[in-house]
Formats: sequence, structure tokens, C-alpha cells
Amino acid sequence: MAKPQRAKSAKNTKSATSKSKKGKGPRILVVESRFYNDISDELLDGAKRVLDAANAEWERIAVPGSLEIPVAIQIALDAAEKVRKPYDGVVALGCVVQGETFHFDIVAMQSARALVEIAMERRIPIGNGILTVDTMPQAWARARLEEGDKGGDAARAALALVEIKRKGANLGAKR
Repeated sequence: MAKPQRAKSAKNTKSATSKSKKGKGPRILVVESRFYNDISDELLDGAKRVLDAANAEWERIAVPGSLEIPVAIQIALDAAEKVRKPYDGVVALGCVVQGETFHFDIVAMQSARALVEIAMERRIPIGNGILTVDTMPQAWARARLEEGDKGGDAARAALALVEIKRKGANLGAKR
């Protein structure tokens, strides 16, 4: 069974912000679980690379585990709307590794269900980069930039949905 690699420094637990130089890209919220620090770092590196290439303005929130990701998204979306700086999309990053109990199934299914629910109810693009794997080698194969780059894939998915949403808004205005 994989053991959690909880944050050893404040560097891994505090939120961080990166602003694009051009500022013309979308505003994206990245929420990441820090339960497996090394995997989380790799997923975040992939997402950052894609978001920076898209000139996105992005903010990161770190939470302890994958079940906390949907709640953090809801809280952050509400706070951003309150100050009239809404996010255009969200990237969720985390890793759930099969253990010896039913807990894996609960975390994997409920985090995915909640992300879809938030996306549908709020019409907010969400890229799901929460890995659900049997082993740590599988997690690494999916997280590594040179292999699966699932952090990058989640960012690309969110950006693609943001583009669809923007085009949809323009289509509606032309009627």
C-alpha cells in the first residue's frame, strides 16, 4: 500500500499565484491535493506549463486530500464571484492510490462525481487531473511530464472547455 507523503514545508501547502505576462488569457483556478507531494509537484508542473503557454492567469490552492478538492473549488468560486473576479475555469489535481480498504473507491468516485456536479451546476469548465491508480508506479507513469502528463492534460481540458464556453457566449450574442 502506498504511504502518503505529507507536506514537510510551508512551500508545499501555501497557495501560490502566477500571472501571465500578457494577461490576455483566461483566469484559472488550480486546486491540488498534497497527499502525495512528489506526484502533486509533477502534476502541478504539467498544468503550469500548459497554463503559462496559454498566457493564463492562474491561482493555486492546496488542500490535504482529493475529497477536499470539490469543496475548495466551491469556496474559491464563491469568493471570486463576490469580489467580481470570477474564474474562467478550474484544474483539479490529485492522486488516489488503491489501498486495502473500500476508502479508495469512496474517494475516487465521490471526488469525480462532485467535480462533474460542480461543472454542470455552475457551468464552469473543469479539467479533472485526479489520478486514480492501483500503484505508485502507475501514478508516476501518469504524472511524469515525459510520460502521461495528466496535469498538463487536465489544464488542456479546462482550457478547451473555456474556449467552447467563450464561443458559445459569442454565438448567443449574435442571435
